[in-house]
Parts: sequence; structure tokens; C-alpha cells
Amino acid sequence: MRLLFVHERFGALGGAEANVLLTATELKRRGHAVAILHGTSTGREEAAWNETFADRYPYARARHADVLRLAVSEFRPDAVFLHKLGDLELLGALADCRVPVARMVHDHDLYCLRSYKYNPLSREICTRAASAYCVFPCGGTIARDATGSFPFKWVSYGAKQRELAVNRRFNRLIVATEFMKAELARNGFTDSQIEIHAPVPRPTEETFHCSFDDRNRLVYAGQVIRGKGVDVLLESLARVRLPFECVILGDGNHRAYCEALSRKLGLADRVKFVGFVSQAAVAEYYRDASLSVMSSLWPEPFGATGLEAMRCGLPVVAFNAGGIREWLIDGWNGFLVPWMDRERYAANVEELLQDKSLARTMGEHGRQWVGERFGFPKYISGLEDLFARIARHPPTPARAAASPQVAQAA
Repeated sequence: MRLLFVHERFGALGGAEANVLLTATELKRRGHAVAILHGTSTGREEAAWNETFADRYPYARARHADVLRLAVSEFRPDAVFLHKLGDLELLGALADCRVPVARMVHDHDLYCLRSYKYNPLSREICTRAASAYCVFPCGGTIARDATGSFPFKWVSYGAKQRELAVNRRFNRLIVATEFMKAELARNGFTDSQIEIHAPVPRPTEETFHCSFDDRNRLVYAGQVIRGKGVDVLLESLARVRLPFECVILGDGNHRAYCEALSRKLGLADRVKFVGFVSQAAVAEYYRDASLSVMSSLWPEPFGATGLEAMRCGLPVVAFNAGGIREWLIDGWNGFLVPWMDRERYAANVEELLQDKSLARTMGEHGRQWVGERFGFPKYISGLEDLFARIARHPPTPARAAASPQVAQAA
């Protein structure tokens, strides 16, 4: 098949980008032709992206719908595999292009004005559908702007509703968890539109074993943004009485605050902020680790970094937020800590550092669990089957003509 990937970025950054590259590379290895229609470049590990995607259609400096028409005309895709995208013009053009579209829903961007389904002040998780409540009292129409000269930006509630309407016209919405399927259903998507295909990393080599040595290394891998709760992780680790060292692998706009907090809590000699590293480098840190720590306070759609650690044979300690409970079984492959419970988090970390035999056993449970339930070949084969099914039933001209107009959303 000929598959056109669509994503708002080009290059490594977070979990969505890792999934795009791994999935496209494996589909290409299986004989499918892949191309990408993409937004801005991240400047990270782009050589690997260039190698996988020989056909590239950047839309950052042109009218997006025109670039899509060029990609469809030149590449002639059998299906479109849409990832993260919020541009209404391009979404509308995708819905009208008469090529079947399957969208991978990586996070809450689609139906949450703030994109992370929790209140940034109270940090409480939101359980509502997108509605007028998002305007008042939530105040979601005012969001942080990390790219502009002003720290805040206006988010249109009307545009979000139009975005949802356009996405309901796509052939399939792909999610990783039952939790995310329920979120989409809450926002008006039909059960027949939604399929669960959990995006998982490639298997590690069979000889990969973690050291579980006396260094008591903890590894956090992920973005350092407020919703990821690194500050709460630090407050939890400050309660750990055993010697340990923790490496924070990742970057983000909350890093400076967390580094200052680490010093304030007296953790500067035990916590090291490494910054962004490649996936291969993350695995090397796992080799010398005793456990993986996650601290997300927003409702994680999936939490793939935890499964990556378990695939390497590490137990995971994480807060119970979002879809994490679907793969982290408390007391079996790690500990699922009540949300924001710092004392329990510290106690669970201590338990695993004190009892390395328990940590190894939980790590092996996790390795087995991920291998059986979240196998990479199974994931790719499931996508191949999905693309084949939707390619047999492309959108008709009549369906395209009935589409809502989204150009007014500009």
C-alpha cells in the first residue's frame, strides 16, 4: 500500500514523533511506500526521518491545502495516516480529499482547549466533554503560548467545535487505551469509528538485563512540563530515606523551575537533569537502573515511556492518572500510586530499592506483559489490516460534498 503520513512536526521530540518514525520505518520494511506531509522541523535526529521518508511535503511555508493536493497528486496514497494536527484548513482538506483517513489520537489536543485535560491551578483532572464549561468556569480559552512573544494566547471554543466536527468525518480514530476510547465517545465519536491499537516501541535484544546495582538509579524519561509532574516527583523523592540517584531525561519549559526546586529540597547531589537524549541513549540509562519513575498528573492517554522501561525489565512507579492503569498492575509489574500521594510514592520507591529481588521479579513480569500484550509486530499488523479495510471503502463524492465548511474558522 501507499501510505501518506501527516504530522505537525518533522524530527524527534516526544512520544508522538517516536511513534511516527518507528511505525513508518517498519511499514516501509514490510514493503509499503510511505511519504509524509509535515509542519515545522524539530532539528533533532532528522537524518533518520529523511532516510525513512524519501517523499516529503513540508507545508510550513505554503497554503496547506495546496501542499496536500500536491502530495495526493504526486504520491497517490491509498490511505492517509494522520497524527497530531490542529490546522482547520488542512483538516478540512483531508476530510474532502477522497482518500480514506485514519487518525492516531496521541493526546487530548482534539477535544480539550488546554490540551491536557486538567486544571493548571488546582491540577485536578477534568472528566467533562468539550462544552461551554470549557469557556466558563474552566477558562480554557486562555492558554499558555510557548511559541509567541506573549505568554498567553486565545483559543477559540467555536473553532474547537468545528475541529471536532471535521474529525468525526474521518474513517477511523486510533487510540491506545480504553480510557482514550471513552474520551472520544464522550465527545460524540461513534464506537464503530474507534479502534484500539497501542503504539509500542521495538523489542529490545534478548540479552538486555538491567543491573539493579547498589547505585539505586531511578530513571525518568519524558518531557519536563508541568503536567508531567516532575516537581511532585522531586517532592516525593525528598521523602526517600535510602541512598539513590535519579536521572531526568528530557527537556521542557518546567525544567528551570524543577532544577531550582531540586536544590531547595536538598536533592542537587542525587538528581541530575540530563536534557533530551535519543531513544538509544535512554536504553543505556535503563541498563544501569533499578526502576523507572513516572509522575504524570495530567491523565496520560497511554504513557508509552513506562512500557518502554518495562520492555527493558524495569518495574515502574507511577501515579494513577488516565490510561496508565491499563498496563501498570499495582504490586505485580510496579506500583500504581494514588494520584498526588507523595508519601505512598516515596514508600513504594523505597520498597523496590530495599528489595532488589522484588524489583527484578516485577521487572520480569513487566517484560513478559509487554511482550505478550503490546508486541510491536502485532501493532503493525493491526495497522496494516486497518488500512486495507478503509482503503476498500474510500469516501464518496457525495459524502465529501456534505462536509461542513471549515474555512470560516480562520
